[in-house]
Amino acid sequence: MSASLLRRGLELLEAPGRREAPSRLQRQRDSPGAAGTARRRKRRMETGRNKTTIKGRVVKSAIEEYHKKKAVNHLRENLQYMLKGRFIADKATTEQILVQNRGRKAKDQPPKKAVKKKPEGTVFTEEDFRKFEREYFGRP
Repeated sequence: MSASLLRRGLELLEAPGRREAPSRLQRQRDSPGAAGTARRRKRRMETGRNKTTIKGRVVKSAIEEYHKKKAVNHLRENLQYMLKGRFIADKATTEQILVQNRGRKAKDQPPKKAVKKKPEGTVFTEEDFRKFEREYFGRP
């Protein structure tokens, strides 16, 4: 509430027959330099108020800001670019590149291929067994 409104309210409430001597604020206003000081004080307060506001500022939508800063997925464009190329590297070259770029950690290593076991067979043939029987047991 401003001082002038407060002053007027008090004037209305005071007794009609009783008038006080002019208050200190009224004396200051009546002096010749009072108008200049009031103007300076008012200007100082206005400049402080104007610093906080920005002229011509547009309120931005939070949704628009989110869409602007959202990460863009370039996978489709990159795939199209890669598929357009006519040069196809041979398999040995691609394998070498993959091996060189593989990390040294265990999780980066490809799973080791299990060596297929050959069916265990005997070194001896059926004839060798018969020959052994004849020599060891004495049968023809």
